[in-house]
Amino acid sequence: MRRIGEHKAKKGLIRFEIEEERGIAKDVKITGDFFIYPEEVIGELESTLKGKKLEELEKEIEDFFAVRLDIEMPYINVEDFKIALKNALRGENED
Repeated sequence: MRRIGEHKAKKGLIRFEIEEERGIAKDVKITGDFFIYPEEVIGELESTLKGKKLEELEKEIEDFFAVRLDIEMPYINVEDFKIALKNALRGENED
């Protein structure tokens, strides 16, 4: 099942697509219209979330950004990612 959710941040849009099977995030794609540096951070975050239980994803996001102090995110923050995630977890579902 695919879960999709978005969040319109102050100056950007964050979109989560989560391919879920039995409560596990099999694949995670984070896209949107926002700036983040270094750019490869999004791929690293996606990899961190893959294979985790859906109920663990929010904490995984918090932990990821807590240790990565080199990340610059103008006009968006960790809370924006968490809101997009929550919207995906309760949002559209496609088989």
